[in-house]
Amino acid sequence: MLDLRLLGYLVAVAEEGGVSGAARRLGLTQPTLSRQLRDLERRLDVELFERDGRNLTPTAAGAALVRRATALLAQADAAIEDVRLAAEGRSGHLTVAFAGSGINGALGAALGRVRRELPRVALRLEESFSDAEMSQGVLDGRFDIAVQRLPLRDARLAAEEWWHEPLTFFLPEGHPLAHRPGPAPPEDLGRIPLVLWPRDVSPQSHDEILTLCAQAGVVPRIGAEGRSVQTVLALVAAGFGGAVMSQSHRALRRIGVVPRDLAGTRTTLHLVRRAADHNPLVTRFRDVLADAAGRRTQPQPTGDTG
Repeated sequence: MLDLRLLGYLVAVAEEGGVSGAARRLGLTQPTLSRQLRDLERRLDVELFERDGRNLTPTAAGAALVRRATALLAQADAAIEDVRLAAEGRSGHLTVAFAGSGINGALGAALGRVRRELPRVALRLEESFSDAEMSQGVLDGRFDIAVQRLPLRDARLAAEEWWHEPLTFFLPEGHPLAHRPGPAPPEDLGRIPLVLWPRDVSPQSHDEILTLCAQAGVVPRIGAEGRSVQTVLALVAAGFGGAVMSQSHRALRRIGVVPRDLAGTRTTLHLVRRAADHNPLVTRFRDVLADAAGRRTQPQPTGDTG
């Protein structure tokens, strides 16, 4: 097997047209470089250069080896660059789970920044309607990171707050509550039937809305259930009731639906990863998203599910 170092010597001599120029370029003495070339020719049992005074011209065999050597050296340089980029978290494959509330708002914009700053990273994006499914997918290795509102409480997960926004009350355009000024007070949750997520689809979101009702001292009336954001908004537009979702869903601009911030509420998107995962690409992705949000936060264990 030929040493890459020797192949580098060969290419330098061919490019410089002689030993003296190649020796200067390589930081070697001429005798040392000449000896290396003779040893290489002896090892291959071919003449690699034709000598005309101080000038050296590759023979047919030498030219063939120079072509191969140039390609091999380029591949070796590329391999070294790949290793460096991987170690810096600038290349590789990353699977990111996300909720619609993220991609419709801050996450959509932040992913554009990821694409610009990490062009060698292959992103696979997986949408999920279930916070529990996203957290579990991180735990079992299907996802490298999840961008979600309500992560599981599990000591094996590390979650950091990334983005904050109000909850929004989406109301049918024809309902009187839709046209009152300012944010909607939580008591309004009892003045119209609600369109909820089924609990089997998103138990955390379902329970979050019922908790808001309880805190406001109202008993909710369930008008309908929807298993996707588009379905929920369509049911609201059809007059089945109002829906509580994150503010970012305003971007969908559903005809027949009027959004009002829900006073005194705030929802948070978390970046969730395995606590023991030290993949530099995950760290780099988190840093880019943190910069996009204008903050840097430290991950915290999400606690024991008990």
